[in-house]
Amino acid sequence: MRRRAEALLGDSGPPQALSPPPPPPPPPTPSLPEAFQRPPAAADGAGVLDVEAPPNGASELPSGAVRRPSVRERLPLWLQDRCAVRPRAVAAVGVVLLAAVGFAGQQYWSARPRAVTVPAVVAPGALPAAATAPAAAPVPGAAVGAGGVAARIVVDVSGKVRDPGVRRLPAGSRVEDALAAAGGVRPGTDTTGLNRARVLVDGEQVVVGAPAQPPPAGAAGGSIPGPGSGSGVGSGPGPLSLGTATVAQLDGLPGVGPVLAQHIVDFRTARGGFRSVEELRQVDGIGERRFADLRSLVRP
Repeated sequence: MRRRAEALLGDSGPPQALSPPPPPPPPPTPSLPEAFQRPPAAADGAGVLDVEAPPNGASELPSGAVRRPSVRERLPLWLQDRCAVRPRAVAAVGVVLLAAVGFAGQQYWSARPRAVTVPAVVAPGALPAAATAPAAAPVPGAAVGAGGVAARIVVDVSGKVRDPGVRRLPAGSRVEDALAAAGGVRPGTDTTGLNRARVLVDGEQVVVGAPAQPPPAGAAGGSIPGPGSGSGVGSGPGPLSLGTATVAQLDGLPGVGPVLAQHIVDFRTARGGFRSVEELRQVDGIGERRFADLRSLVRP
């Protein structure tokens, strides 16, 4: 068999060297979209225009240009979905911006500087004359209440009036006010010599239709004596009125000095006048003996 094989091989000539096996084929590379492939002539970068993708509705790329993917196309899909702009997102951002602008404007308006008026400094010598003028003296005999303000006065209106009696009037009232409080003068009464404009004093007695008497001391203005009317204190031969007598007049009574006269006036002011002569006993300093001496000399 060997010889036979050699004979066969010898006929075909000398043996040939065996060639090495061919290399394995390279692994397949992922194919890119046709739009991203570069032509062979653009391997070295010559003749190729690298541009972004044209906007919507624009014309096609110029000849020889290669479309480059946009920034959004180069992002991952999950990031592209998050960065997508929707109308709702735009509206929400606009509302937030408007709210922020409104809040900032409100804060600026509330914190804006405001003009403050500084009070003028008044020098001590520049006060008005009305502020530095002394207060007017109160009406003599008028009752003074708390705070130095004149209170009401008490007067006795008697004679030919419709409703005689004791009347309480505001301080500064006049004879006309007392007559009106007593219902007015009776018809047919002569009031020619009655000064209706005279200011009344506390504790005064106004007698209408009686012989005229001098007004009490301290009264603002007196009436001219005349027939048919009069008002004031009976300083003549009649008894002295405890309701209108002054300290000087009371001092002229027997057994009454200036101190006791002042006590009588203070008692009259505190009680609003004397309603009867018997109240004279309540004055500090007047006992039974002194009251007996004064009883026939005074009247309420």
